[in-house]
Order: sequence, then structure tokens, then C-alpha cells
Amino acid sequence: MPKRNAILLLVVCLCCAAAYVAREQSAAGRRFGEVLALIEASYFERVDGDELFDAAVDAAMSRLDEHSAFIRGDGRADLEAVLDQRFAGVGLEVSIDDSIDMPVVASPVVDSPAWRAGLRSGDRIEAIDGFPTIGLSLRDVVGRLRGRAGEKVALQVVSHAGVDVPTLDPAAEAAAISRREVILKREVIKTESVFGDHRRPDGGWDWLVEGVAGVAYARVAVFGERTAEELVTAIDAMVAQGEVRALVLDLRGNPGGLLAAAVEVCDLFLEEGVIVQTRGQRDAGTGAKAPLELRRATAGQRLAGVPMVVLVDGLTASAAEIVAACLQDSGRATICGSRTFGKGTVQSILPLSDDRGLIRLTTSEYVRPSRATIHRRVGDGDQAEWGVRPDAGFEVTLTAESTARLALWRRARHALGGLPPSGGRSVSTGLPCDVDPVLARGIRDFSATRTQPGESGADLGGQEETSRDDDHSPRPDA
Repeated sequence: MPKRNAILLLVVCLCCAAAYVAREQSAAGRRFGEVLALIEASYFERVDGDELFDAAVDAAMSRLDEHSAFIRGDGRADLEAVLDQRFAGVGLEVSIDDSIDMPVVASPVVDSPAWRAGLRSGDRIEAIDGFPTIGLSLRDVVGRLRGRAGEKVALQVVSHAGVDVPTLDPAAEAAAISRREVILKREVIKTESVFGDHRRPDGGWDWLVEGVAGVAYARVAVFGERTAEELVTAIDAMVAQGEVRALVLDLRGNPGGLLAAAVEVCDLFLEEGVIVQTRGQRDAGTGAKAPLELRRATAGQRLAGVPMVVLVDGLTASAAEIVAACLQDSGRATICGSRTFGKGTVQSILPLSDDRGLIRLTTSEYVRPSRATIHRRVGDGDQAEWGVRPDAGFEVTLTAESTARLALWRRARHALGGLPPSGGRSVSTGLPCDVDPVLARGIRDFSATRTQPGESGADLGGQEETSRDDDHSPRPDA
């Protein structure tokens, strides 16, 4: 082909493409751009175009559903850190001690800069790079601890020797307190999403329920990029510890995460069958529902023949509900606890072309293998079909106060060296089945435990419906 003809053909193609893009641009999009241009050109005060755009996008997202949102700034970093299970920081899980309005170490991440420097649970962080931390919010503290890998950060740390118990001797109290400056170099920290029954002194996990022979325990806090891989490692470690007669998979308080991770976890325990069914956007012309897309298990399963119990509560949501529903419908596991949250939609994370933020957009819904719905829609009452209900005889619902106490006790077992009392709250002591009535009920039928349903060595209160607040993301690490 002559060069001139080739150039002409290229020009024609470019013109056609431009015309197609112009035709496809919606009238609403053109009007939106026109409104922004008129405001910037004619409004009597100076307007920040970026702020105006952000407000407009927030308003648009609010018209969709409660799970779609425009994510920017720190929100984007937090979301990516949770799903990717990595961030640049020093490796500290921190919380705010309300009694002193200051951050304290909940637990260092194993083999992180903070862990190697000897920071431990209960250490108080008085300053970060010379900036006092009193009165700072948890988000501000985490923001100051995180940064670029390779950069250094200086912490002013106060440690208490021995047990944190006040005495009448000021000199003795002063001697028990040590102040030091710790210089840490930030690294890329990989966070855990799968936890065992309690920490060993070396930072590893004991995967068997203390006080109950042969019952293994794994708590999944969120479904991230490495959750299935971590669970495989955990199962191998359980088997190495001894005979596994039963497995407890704890999904209480799990807000969800990646759909793919939930599918991978289900696939670990199934030989065949449907895991979940998803449905995308309706037909633009007819409005008809899109066909269901099936996700199926592949051959090969872990712990074949070993009984399973999945613990759930009112805060078990989204991807965690996929796992609970799949294992229940397939007959692979018994569900114990209280009815789950009821979030049966899938959000896709879509970056903007200028990299200024992310759009979290609801793009599909999912249903159980049985084709029952999980999503709780506005107006659905307790009698409607949504969420995942416990199996008959396995309903155990704690009060909100009891749930908070149990969460504090579990954090203490997960922390290196245990978690000291904070803000006037004491941590319950005792074996898991003495403290946790949901766990006790879940494993009662195949274990000789000392705890019966409704009985507990700790005062965990009565039974009532828990809150359905959807803001239950894991505590940010730094």
C-alpha cells in the first residue's frame, strides 16, 4: 500500500474513533461539565474546582447504595493496606487509652522493626518525631507512624516493668517506669488475616483450642490477598501439632474483603460443587436480570472428613457470609452464633485516570449455592430471607457489652505477652470454652468441654440482638 494511502487510512480511523467517543459521551456528562465550568467562571467567589468535583461525586455516590463511595486520601491508603495486606510502617497495632488520651501498643507485628526493637503490649507512645501524641486521634497516630519504606521515625516510649499495678510508694512506681527513645526504620509490613487460639512466646501461633484435645481454631479477620495462603499454612501447622478431630473457623466480626479470597477459602474445604453465584448488571435495553455466573470448587480438599464449625455474628458480612453460606449449603460445616449482617453485593475498586482517587462501585450481587439471597434490602424484617442463620440448636447471641468484653479477651490472647488492662477495663481470664459461650456451643457436640451453652466462667451477660453498624474494618496497623 502506498505511504500516502496508509496515512490517509490512519487519519480516517482516528477521526472515526474521535466521533465514536463524542457520540458515546452522555448528555448528563456534558451537562455536568457545563455546570462546573459555569460555576468556576461566574460564581462571585473563588471556587476550588477539585473540592467542587469531590462534593459532586460524593453526592452522586450517595444516590446509589450505602456501599458505593468515592475514596481518596487516607481512605484510599487504608483500603489498599487492608486488601493488599501490606503497608510501609514500623509494625505496631495501636489503640487509644481513654484514661490517658494517648496511644498505647496493642501488639507489635511479629518480625517487624517494632518487634525487633523490643516494643511490647502496653507500652505508651508519648511522642512521634518529637510531636506529643496526647489528644491525637487514632488515624493521626497511624498516619505519623506510617511513611515510606527506608525512612526513620523516632518514638518516645514509656514502658512499665512487670504488672501495671499502682502502689502507695511513688519511688517504687517511678522505678518501674522507663522512658526511652526508639529509632525505627520503616519497612514494608505484611499483615496477618488468619489468627490462632493464642500467641506462643516466639510470636508464632498455637492452633489448638486450649483445654480441648484435638480441636483446631482459626480466626479470619478479613479476606485479603494472602488469606487463603495463610489458611493453608495454618492447616499444615495444625496437623503438625497433632491429630485434628475438628476445626473451628471463626468469622465473627469479619467485614468481608475480596470475593476471590472467599472463593479460594471455600475451595480449600470442598471437593466439588457450587461455591457462590454472582449476577452482574441488568440488560440496558430490556432491564432483564443478567444470567448467574457460577464459581465452582476444584478437586482436592483440606482436612477431608474432619467436622467443621463456623462461628458467625451480626457483624459477619459480605465475603465472610459467602464462606459461611457455602459451607452450610454444602453440608461441610455447622454454623454457630447469631444471624449474619446481610450484605450480598460485590464492590469493584475502579481507579480514576488521573490517580486522584478510587471509585468503590457496586457492580454485582451474589446468591448462595441454594440460590437463596443473602442481601438485606431496605424494609426487610427479621422474617425475610437474608443473611446466614445458624443451624438449629446452635443459636447463641451475645449482648453488645459481652461482645466487646470477648473481643478484648481475644486481643489479649493474640497479643505478644498478653494485653494489660486499659482505660479501667479488665481482661477476663480462663480457658476459651470458659470465656466464649459461642465457641463452647460450637464444639460441644464433638468435644468433652467443661462449658455448656449459656454458662460461662466470665460474666458475659445475657442474649439480645447485636448492632448492625457496618463500620467494622480491622484496626489499622502502623
